[in-house]
Amino acid sequence: MGHAVKNTGYWVPSVALRARIPGAEPAVLLLDGSGRVRGDADLVFEEQPSHPSGAVLTGPSGFELDLNGVESEVERIVVAGWSRHGGFGIPPVLDVVAPDGSPVLSYAPVEAPDVPAVAFGVFYREAGGWKFDGLAEGYGSGLAGLVTAYGVEVAEDERVPALARPVRLTGVVKVPGGAPAPGGYLPGCFPPPERPYELVDGWEFGPVFEPFTAEGHGHRVVTVDASVPPGPVLVEMAHEGEGYVSVHPLSKWNRDEEFLFANALPDFRGCKILEAPEGRPLRLRIVAPGRWVLRVKPVAAARRIETVLHGYGPEPILYTGPVADLQVDFYGSLEIDGGYISAYTYRVEGRTTVPKDDDLLMTANGKLRRSIPLQAGPLVLRYYAAGPWTLTLLDVDKGPS
Repeated sequence: MGHAVKNTGYWVPSVALRARIPGAEPAVLLLDGSGRVRGDADLVFEEQPSHPSGAVLTGPSGFELDLNGVESEVERIVVAGWSRHGGFGIPPVLDVVAPDGSPVLSYAPVEAPDVPAVAFGVFYREAGGWKFDGLAEGYGSGLAGLVTAYGVEVAEDERVPALARPVRLTGVVKVPGGAPAPGGYLPGCFPPPERPYELVDGWEFGPVFEPFTAEGHGHRVVTVDASVPPGPVLVEMAHEGEGYVSVHPLSKWNRDEEFLFANALPDFRGCKILEAPEGRPLRLRIVAPGRWVLRVKPVAAARRIETVLHGYGPEPILYTGPVADLQVDFYGSLEIDGGYISAYTYRVEGRTTVPKDDDLLMTANGKLRRSIPLQAGPLVLRYYAAGPWTLTLLDVDKGPS
């Protein structure tokens, strides 16, 4: 379990943190030494989704805060959340993770606030670094009242009477202990950075080639470069914003084959191993309402699990270790794809094509924690999850000798 810290300040890494507040719309205010914004541009929210410095970006599923890129004049950064419905049905949770998905902190009021806007906490400079402290201040006058308190000029028809002080709430910061912070990995802002990779020692499944990348907006058919050879390849897809996303390989008759992805996960991220055809280029039909990036890579570019891995959406995982157990933490919502999750494995030693005889390890719906057995590698874990997740490798209990 994480341990609680009550307003004592908690050191955070000076990196590009990713955060979300499920059940609330995020708003971020950058403050100078006086504790106020320097101008209206220092408020970042849905109608002004990026800061001029590039240090803060917001999206449908959260926001990204690059502490290393914050201007020197900014001393404090307030993170707030607001509701379109006049209040919060359940206590909203601020989840913050590092670029690799490892948990940094989470913060939540003890009870659901009976106000439409809450200042959750503040990042502030100290001794050349950054710390986080909980604020837990509720504003009955909503987002307009909250941002006005920090010096933002709101439109005349949105102005509210000044209140003596915000409503004080009770909240706690949780920092990493033995378990991941609630919510797991967050996809971050679009486009996702190219992930460098090294060839796995002893891994021979799938050809090696230079990755192919295509970018676009909306529906499109993509013809993959002829330099991508036939055989098992890794297809990655990232989409910006909300809406239904699907990717279908096209047959030699130019008809849809079985889909690779078909999901309404916000800020969709997903990858899957596909058999590239021989004698013709791989062609993919993309259905997506917003901007997207598609990448085709060697299977060896897939992520490996060695201890703990955080992710978001469907993803094949490489495993090269001995017999082990795998703990699965899934944080998805039943409202998206029924909160579906599944795991299959197949061994790849001596194979040159994607096998059809993979072993089913689990299927389920909704948030869960479960452990499943893994055979000795090398193998591929074909993992599908309609939301954020964490996988933790566990030693097998050998029992008494």
